[in-house]
This record gives sequence, C-alpha cells and structure tokens, in this order.
Amino acid sequence: MNLPEFEEQSDRPLPESSSISDSSPLSELPESPADFPLEKDSPAARKLEPLVLAHVLAKNYQPVKPKVIAKQMKLRSDQLPALKLAIRRLVKAGKLAYGSSHMVRKPDLLPPLPPESAKAREGTKKSKPARDLAVESTDDDLPDDVVNDLADETLDEAEAFAAEEAAADSSAEVDPDDFLAMRAAKLKEKPSRRGKDKTVTGKFKRAAAGFGFVRPLDVTSRGDRTQDIFIPQNASQDAANGDIVRVRLVSGGRSLRKSGEIVEILERDTHQFVGVYQEQRGSGVVEVDGRVFAVPISVGDPGAKGAAPGDKVVIEMVRFPSHTHEGEAVITEVLGARGTPGIDTLSIMREYELPEAFPEAVLAASREEAEKFDESIGDRRDFTKTTIITIDPVDARDFDDAISLTKLESGNYQLGVHIADVSHFVKPKSVLDREARDRATSVYLPDRVLPMLPEIISNNLASLQPDKVRYAQTAIIEFSPEGTPLHSEFYLSAIKSCRRFTYEEVDDYLADRQAWKKKLKPQVHELLGVMHELAMILRRRRLERGAIELSLPETKIDLDKKGEVSGAHLSKNTESHQIIEEFMLAANEAVARHLNEKELPFLRRIHENPDLRKLQVLTKFVRELGIECDSLESRFEIKRVIKEVAGAPEEHAVNYAVLRAMQKAIYSPAVEGHYALHSEHYCHFTSPIRRYPDLTIHRMLRSLIHGKKPAADFASQVLLAEHCSEREQRAQAAERDLIKVKLLGYLSKRVGSEMDAVITGVEEFGIFVMGIDLPAEGLIHIQSLEDDYYKFDSDTHSLTGRRAGNRFRLGDVLRVSVAKVDVDRRELDFRFVGRLKSDRTHLSRLPRSGVRMRQDVPDEMQNDADFPPRRDEGSRPEFPDRGPPREGGARGGYQGGGSRGKSFGSRSGGGRSSGGGDRSGGSFGSGGKKKKFPGSKPSFGGGGGKGKKGRKKGR
Repeated sequence: MNLPEFEEQSDRPLPESSSISDSSPLSELPESPADFPLEKDSPAARKLEPLVLAHVLAKNYQPVKPKVIAKQMKLRSDQLPALKLAIRRLVKAGKLAYGSSHMVRKPDLLPPLPPESAKAREGTKKSKPARDLAVESTDDDLPDDVVNDLADETLDEAEAFAAEEAAADSSAEVDPDDFLAMRAAKLKEKPSRRGKDKTVTGKFKRAAAGFGFVRPLDVTSRGDRTQDIFIPQNASQDAANGDIVRVRLVSGGRSLRKSGEIVEILERDTHQFVGVYQEQRGSGVVEVDGRVFAVPISVGDPGAKGAAPGDKVVIEMVRFPSHTHEGEAVITEVLGARGTPGIDTLSIMREYELPEAFPEAVLAASREEAEKFDESIGDRRDFTKTTIITIDPVDARDFDDAISLTKLESGNYQLGVHIADVSHFVKPKSVLDREARDRATSVYLPDRVLPMLPEIISNNLASLQPDKVRYAQTAIIEFSPEGTPLHSEFYLSAIKSCRRFTYEEVDDYLADRQAWKKKLKPQVHELLGVMHELAMILRRRRLERGAIELSLPETKIDLDKKGEVSGAHLSKNTESHQIIEEFMLAANEAVARHLNEKELPFLRRIHENPDLRKLQVLTKFVRELGIECDSLESRFEIKRVIKEVAGAPEEHAVNYAVLRAMQKAIYSPAVEGHYALHSEHYCHFTSPIRRYPDLTIHRMLRSLIHGKKPAADFASQVLLAEHCSEREQRAQAAERDLIKVKLLGYLSKRVGSEMDAVITGVEEFGIFVMGIDLPAEGLIHIQSLEDDYYKFDSDTHSLTGRRAGNRFRLGDVLRVSVAKVDVDRRELDFRFVGRLKSDRTHLSRLPRSGVRMRQDVPDEMQNDADFPPRRDEGSRPEFPDRGPPREGGARGGYQGGGSRGKSFGSRSGGGRSSGGGDRSGGSFGSGGKKKKFPGSKPSFGGGGGKGKKGRKKGR
C-alpha cells in the first residue's frame, strides 16, 4: 500500500513538543513530585512520627493499614489525617514502607538509592533490576467453599520481608543480586517469628459452617498453602470472610496443619450484604445471597423500611454471627421483589458496591471539556490525511483504537496504532480524574455497562469516530519482513478515521476480497489486506517464540428485552479479531519497552511464571490421561501437548488443566514479564477510555513527549497497581455472579430438561459437568448414581463402578437433566441420563465462559492470564474449570462465603477470582472412597461470563 503522506511525515524531524523516539534522551530535570504529594506541614503529624515509628518497629507488630494503627494507638478519629501524613513522611524517608493493600510495614533490607545514584550509574554496566519487596503479586480470588484448596487462592496480598531484616544496618548498600539471593534463602526458612510470638496477622477465609483458614499477610507465594492456619469454628469469634485478623497459634496435635484461634479482628472486609427478606415468628430475617452465612441474619422489626417477604434487601451488619450468637443487621435499602426484571442486576451491584450514576460535579466537568474542544490540531502530529480505520464489535460505541499501516519499499512494515488521548480531557487530580481513579475500570454486566468515564467523553469526545478529528496518542512501530520490531516513535497526534468496520465485515472481506473492491476505496481495500498480512506474520512469530494459546471456545448468553436469558451462542476468535489482537499487543509491548529503557517505574501488566508445584501436578495429570510428555515446566512442552490433543477427547481437560496451572495477570510496577505472552516488558496502553492503568501510561508518555520527566513514585505506583487490580477483580466477580444468577433463573423454569454436557471435574462426592450449548456447570452427586457402587480414584481422577465397571472421567460427554436449582444459594444439580460418544463435534462446542452453578465450587478456576488479550470485551475472560486435581485434601461438603476483597478507596472490591489467575484445586480426597459421602453437600463457586455493549478485551 502506498501512503506517501505517511512516509513523508515519518521522515520529518520530530517536533519536540509532540513526539518522542524510543532512543531520544531523557531530559535532565529535578525529581518530580510523587503521585501522592505530601500535604502542607502539620505539627500534629510531626509529633506523631516518633510514636508511629516506635509502634511499627515494635517486636510484635504485624502489617496493618493506617486506620488500624490509629485504633491500636487509641487515637481519635479526627487524628487519622495527621497519622496518615506522618506515615507518608516516614515512608518517603525510608523509615517505614508500604506493603500490599496499603499495609504499613517495617522497611526493606535494601535501602532506597539516592536520586543522584541513577546519574552516577550512567555509562556503567547495569545489574539486573531486583524486584522491590513491597511489590508482590495480588490474588484476590478466594475459593468460595472447598477448604482444601483455600491456600492457593485465599490471599491476593503478599508482603515481603518486614521484621528481622528491618533491624539490619540499613545504611549499608546491598548489591541487588546479593539481596535477591538473601531473599530466596529467607523464603526457604520457616518463619521463626511465629514460633516466638505465637501470633500472626492474616486474611480469614470463612466457611458457612463457621470454621476457616487464615493466610498470613507475609506469605510471598500464592501457591504456598503450607503456611495457612486452620481456625476451628469455636475459635473463629465472629470473623467474616475476608476480614483481616490476628491469630494466636495453638498446638496442632497429630495434624500436620497449623491451627490457631482468632484473638482480634483488625479490619472488616465489608459490613454490607444483599439477601432475601423473610419473616419468622413475628421477626424479620434476611437470608444472605450465596450462603455467606449458615443461618439467616436477624433484622428485628418486620415493618422496618416497608420490606415484604420475598423482597431483595440490602443490610448493614450490626453484629456478625459466631458459634455462640446469631448475627444482627439493619435493612438499609429495599431493592424490590425477588424475580422482578432488573432486581438481579441491582442486587449484584449492591453486593459488590459498584458505582452507578456519576456525581453532578463529574458530569459538569465533562460538559466543560466538551465545550472547550474545537478539533484544532495545534502542535500535534497531523495524521488526518492518513488512511486510518477502526475495527470493533457491531454494537460498540466507544472507539479507543484505530490502525494505519504501510509497506515500505525496503519490505519493512510501518504500523500506526492510534489510541484515544483521554489524558487530554482528564487531568491529574481533577474531579474527573478522582472519579475515574476510584472506578479504575468500566464494568461490563450482561445487561448494562458502568463506564469509568462519563459518556460525553467515552462515547463522544475521546471516541475515535469516523470522519471526525480526534486527539490521539500514536505509536509508530517499524517491523522487518519477518515481524521483528525495529524502531518505535510516539506522538501526540490528531487523526480522522475514514472508515468504521465491524469484525463481521472484515471476516467477510477476508473470505471474498474481490467482492469488496466495489464497496471500498482502493486505499482502504489495500490497507485491510496489508493489515492481515502483517498480523499473521506477528502472530506466527509470537507463537513460535513461545507464547501460549489455549483452545477454549467462548460462549456468551443472550438476553431478551427483560434482561432474562433467552439462549446462548458461541463467540469465535476469527482472523478479524486476531488482526486487532496482534496490533494491540505490539503497541503495548513497544510502550512498555520505551518506559523500561527510561528506567521509570510504571504500571506493568505482569504475569508471573507458574508455580513449580502446579506444573509438576499438571505433568502428572497429563500423563495419567495417557498422554506422553516430558516435564511441563517447559513452555514449549506445554505448547506441544496442547497441539497434540487438539480435536481429541482430552482436549477440553488438558486446556483447562493448563489454564488452572497458570498464575493471574495483575498490575504492578515490579520489573516482571508476562509468561503467557512470553513478553519481557508489557503494559496496558490501548484502552484508556475504560482502564485507568492505560490512562497513567498515557500521562507518562505525554510528559516524555514534552521533554519532561514523568511523576513516577514507586511507592505510589504500588498502591495504585493494587487498587486497579482489585477494582478489575471486583468487576469480573460481579459479572460472573450476575451471569450465574441469570442462568440459574433460566434453568429454574426448566427443571427436568435435558442437555449435552462434558465432565469438567471428578471428586469423591460426585461429578461436575458443564453444558455444551449453555455455559452452566453443576454437580451430579454420587448419591444419584444408583446403578452401581462407585469408587473414587485420585490417581486417574475418575469414578469407577465396582460391579459393571462404568467409569466417569474428565472430558467424557454425557446427557444430563436439570435436577434442582436454587437461585438464592446459587446451586445447580444435574442428574445423569446417559453417555454420549466423545467426538470432535462436541469438543469444538465446549464453552470457555461456563459458570459453575453451585456455591460450593471454588472460583479459583478463573484466570486472568491474557491468552492473549482479545479486544471485543472489557476485561480478560475468566476461564472456569477445575483442571488437574491437587494432591491430598479435605473431604468436601462445605458451604462457604464468597470472596470480597477490600480495595483502595471508599468502595470494597470484589475478590475473584486476576486477573486475571491462578485458580487451582477444589476439595479433593485421596484413595478409593465409598459412594455415600457423609456430611453436608460440597459447595461451589462461579465461572466467567461475558457482557454486551461492544466490550473490548484487555490488551
């Protein structure tokens, strides 16, 4: 394709005010202020500093948030601002440090380098950057009920060293490589502090029966369940799921698992719950949704708030239930009668405390921005005459990315990725910025979108609509004919898209290019062809280099005008989607490389390497399926196995097993790569309309383009990364639960109906199956298999009849009927009807977005691992399934509380489930077990579902 105007522009010297190259020097400017600048001098804060320092450096101190410190120090509520200021000063001075979720902890062993150190290092060989110990991966996806696998998912907050190391000589410089070695050695040691002090601070995961586990806050590995502490029912006080607690360790007797008793509840995860109002013996009670509590919560006067039996209500807890007393609450809002259209969505929004309408001040600010916008190009790079197009879902309204591309005479490709310049309209610390930061992401529910920014900006001013001048930030990336990135440049630009395409139109073009010649301008027709050519080159190169791609078809639910499920359809990842995927990946990597070269801390999208133990379990699982393989610690062996089982009966089980072995992709300023994408440096740049991390990247690029050094305070980036990760997880959990509720409502009217399903999990208490045409997953209880006496084999992950030898194992295709549906408890039971032949047709229809319909299924199978990030939806898909069983485990049958993680700001975040990743294991037994399973029913969590409104998925 010939675009002379584009080539001419690329040859011009770059205007200093509107562009920057990946090789341009960083201006020598003084250190910029932190993202959270300190307030004016406060005498009260100065007086508190020595007291706070003494408190945190005390021998028995455990990391907690500032407001908990205020409580421990017996400060008044009006002294909290001064306390926070004192803590920020101490952190800035290096005397204290922030850990995960804004926990205040003792400083790291490695002292911060002075500002002049960076300049002093110029011209010297750089050592590999060490990960800052305050930054650990977050994992807020707690399994809802199966307690054996709680340790893998119970905590998305990992704290690095804080105790004995802080007493070391912090004035001595430590080589980063030596420090990492010391850190690795320390991780292998058993924590001596616990044996000495007998108290541990951690997050409590509560089962509905009252017992639970505490994951210590200083656990550094999500896969390390050895440090989890069992809390018996009579030692849990009234702690609720997700609370931060202090635990006293007690003797575990013959058991190898540590146990303890909760001695103090340091911080409540939430006081707000949603449930169904009922009346019992003249008193009002609320049965909280999802079996968070084992018994109803008393709300006193049945006439309060005018609630009627069967109404969905919001309650505020006054007293949490324990093994010694019932819970008490007050009704704060009556949502409406259960079953009324829209009440299910409203209930989920209240449960996850999702924001609704924008405050008037925010709307007014957006209107002001609209009035000021005049489409003048100014000193921006002018791409308005360049052939640029957009490709989006048919119902999309916010267009945040556009593409231009030319093939140079040298054979190289010059790709232009133009992203809406939201940073032009949303200034730091403005009213718009505060609201966007708090929301952090747009939330895509099945029947509505809760945008991060007001629609006047997201769907108008910033949206790259066709035939309109729009502001953008542009990445120009040159590739060799083989797809190797050679050079990149970045501009503040003005563009004018000349054509808006849907994915379906581009697929139609690729199927019959000749027919589209009459419909398109010659330059647009040629552009589409070159885009497809380069995208396939980039895709092939990426996969050959080791990127992992799973075969997981995606099923979406269809809603009628009332917002109720009317069916489902398969969403295909066609070549039109792949074109955009590859270009968004390329832009994200180019920006991340550029910021990394400037040695700036920024919000990366990281995906840590899988836990070694999980890969060993995965290897064993794959071999037990009869598939020969070397150790799956090699990414290339994983790819080989995935390719080998394509189209085979084991395809479904293997793909989900691999997914379950992965970690979760999260935001972090830590210098960490992206395992699934096999990318050394990666960030989110391409969706600033709906993701706050992308907006922060745009602001940094803007500063560099103007020759300034961006505000890049590492500690602030840590806090912001955790906040954005938690908000992302909250959005995904809310979406997942709402789809679960809508599917249950659909199936509740179809008890007895039959469907084809595939086995996704086998346990001693029954079989998990997922509908093939409808993405609902439920349990066939072993007690309903009355034709034989079944034994569970933990080695082959199967149930085998002793008499007839009938066998059920992962990947088998069955005919099942809907036996029981409980919408409020979010449970679905199936009954086995018959066996179907496992063939390629069924496997090609297996859904990726299935939703487990029992509250006792763990949510841990939802990974946000970016495989790779697709763009037609708002956030990375949650891929539900159990994957390879984990060794050992408690005998199941526990109803548990859903995870609801705390988040930065006024609203509490949802625990899922990251992004994002790392779900593994349910309640797994060992050895051959009897058919009849004693105890209460095992309970299960939710899967992932997809929304509408032209969502764009996390690039």
